[in-house]
Parts: sequence; structure tokens; C-alpha cells
Amino acid sequence: MDIELKKKLAKNWFKILQDMICNEIEKLDGKAKFKSNNWRRNKKKDEGGGEYRILENGKIFEKVGVNFSEVYGKFSEKFKKKIPGTKKDSKFWASGISIVMHMQNPHVPAMHFNTRYIHTSYGWFGGGIDVTPCFDDKKLKIWFHKELKATCDRHNKKFYKKYKKQCDEYFYLPHRNEMRGIGGIFFDYKKENWEKDFNFIRDVGLTFKKISRDIILDKNKKKWTKKQKEIQYIKRGRYIEFNLLYDRGTKFGLQTGGNTNAILMSLPPIAKWK
Repeated sequence: MDIELKKKLAKNWFKILQDMICNEIEKLDGKAKFKSNNWRRNKKKDEGGGEYRILENGKIFEKVGVNFSEVYGKFSEKFKKKIPGTKKDSKFWASGISIVMHMQNPHVPAMHFNTRYIHTSYGWFGGGIDVTPCFDDKKLKIWFHKELKATCDRHNKKFYKKYKKQCDEYFYLPHRNEMRGIGGIFFDYKKENWEKDFNFIRDVGLTFKKISRDIILDKNKKKWTKKQKEIQYIKRGRYIEFNLLYDRGTKFGLQTGGNTNAILMSLPPIAKWK
């Protein structure tokens, strides 16, 4: 398949998914609406850009960010050493969607999803799904991982075990010696077969749409206290620590001229440390 066609198909899917997820979130919340912000990577020449949408102060959602981007150009000499396929040429193209949900109700976990397609001298997919509850919830953890395994198994029986392990290793705060949440799936440099990988990427996106909706409808029924809200704020502090210190997407965006507000849209509106 032609490289440009691959880029177009991936980009179009990410944009379609952005619309689908935003429509679903507004429907679920019933109060707040997304505000759209378009940005360009370079104001002097065409190097792509994107659109980030923020919803705040809803009935269910305290803050949601849904970010789409398509950027291209050249990596810096320093940064290209960290990216595969750039030894002879520093040119790149990247597109993706990233979603982070922070809830009003502390019983509803923070949820994160992203998928991306990057092309240097060759192309690969990456992404994942993970959730971060404020309280231990064995029932949620079992159900959540069962849903992810079912999605992975539709494509390859080996995917779930591999991607779960990668998620556990990735979403870990070494300075705290703790996981960020209850895990999920995480994958990167996925380039076995483009058509099969693309089908998997789309399925992961639709799975997140279903999982997030089911979790919200179930957990948002629970009443919460001020003390539980304080625990949520502390948990959000850990979330921020990971995103600013270790997250690859944050580092990639900031070091490739991405929009700062779009990159940091994952941060919650209120967090605390103790």
C-alpha cells in the first residue's frame, strides 16, 4: 500500500474517532460542551497542526481533553537519536488521538487512551488504554482487563499478555515505587502488517469508547464525600508526576514543536500533594 494512503487512512480514522468520542461524552454529561482550539506547528511554513477540544465543569466530567494532531517536518539532531528510522534522514510524519478524562465523582476513575501512527524511514503504530481509580476495586479491575483481553484476542491471542506487561512496566512511578493505576494495555513500534495493525488500532479505539461509557454509567451512581474528593486530588498529583516526568507523548510533543496547551490538556484542573 502507498505510504501516503496509509497516512491518510490513519489520520482520517483518528479524526473520525475524535468526533465519535466527543459526541458520546457530551451526550453522557448532558450539560457541558466541548470548546475547540485549532493550532499550527509552525506559523511561517506548513508543518501540520491539530485540534484539541476541552470540556470542563460538567455534571459528570470535571475536565476532558480530546486531542487530534497531524504534524510533520524534521527532528532536531539531538531528538532524532531517540526515534527509530532517523539515522539517514530526520524527516518525520505523525498523527494521533489522545484522550484524558477527569471526573467529578471520585468513584469514577480517571481514564486515558491514545493511538498514533508515526512515519520516519518506516512507519509504526502505538497506543494504549489505562484507567486510574482512586480506590481499590477488584471487580472493576477484573472486568476491565477481561474487556481488553477480548479485544486483543480478536486479533492475536498473544497480544493481551504482551501489551498488559508493557503497560504495567510503562505506567510505573519509580520514585514512588507504585503503579499509576490498575494497568491496561500499552504498545509501541507496532509494524508487523499494516492492514492488520490498522484494524487493531481501530478496534482499540472503539473498545475505549465502550469501556469508558460502561464504567461511567456504573460508577457515577455512587455518592461521594468531601474526604473521598480529597483522596482523588492526591491521586491526581501522582497522575501529574507521571505525565510530566515519564510520559513519552508529552516529551515527544514538547520536543517536536507541538502545541503546549494541547500537550498538557491531560493535566487535571485541581490536584494536591501530601
